[in-house]
Amino acid sequence: MPVLDRQDDVFVLDLGDSENRFHPDWISAVAAALDEVEKTDGPRALVTAATGKFYSNGLDLDWLFAHEDQYLEYVISVHALFARLLSLPLVTVAALQGHTFAAGAMFSLAHDFRVMRSDRGFWCLPEAEINIPFTPGMSSLIQSRLAPRTAHEAMVTAHRYGGHDALVAGIVDHAVDEDAVRTTAVAIAQAQAAKAGDTLATIKSRMYAPVLAALRDTTNPMG
Repeated sequence: MPVLDRQDDVFVLDLGDSENRFHPDWISAVAAALDEVEKTDGPRALVTAATGKFYSNGLDLDWLFAHEDQYLEYVISVHALFARLLSLPLVTVAALQGHTFAAGAMFSLAHDFRVMRSDRGFWCLPEAEINIPFTPGMSSLIQSRLAPRTAHEAMVTAHRYGGHDALVAGIVDHAVDEDAVRTTAVAIAQAQAAKAGDTLATIKSRMYAPVLAALRDTTNPMG
């Protein structure tokens, strides 16, 4: 399960050491960690990271197929997590040390910056291959954070981007050696920690107003 730590002005949220899929308990744990980060006063920033082969493999499809009656509520909770992260009043950095797929990839896009391991691991939106269409909120998030050509390729072809490919495509901001992923992310976050506060919250809420509206639409989240 996710564990929150702090290094000076940087909170580091380790998402776990498994596939870190979006089980409802996992979502609740991440949301609770974000509560703690957001209510803290003073300079602060957030790094999300993971341990092992995966950063996050996305939706917990096993849980979802076993609880199909809760499908709508589940999607709404995932959307809410994306919106929450996208609009946090502080700088966020995703440290992608392993595979980052589907909703995990979207989760990474809700961060301000991304650092990816250069030699192993893929960033991928496989929805076209697994026959799960993007919701309007998901589409809006992806298209707001990626260049149109990259968004089209990633969404339509389910292309798997290695670290260097992801850097060239503008999906990530840095591609570094494995042992530098988390330290680079923390350094980026530390340099921006003083910007936390109401002004940054306003900037983000206005910059991503259409995306946030789509993600927070609980009346018709599936389109």
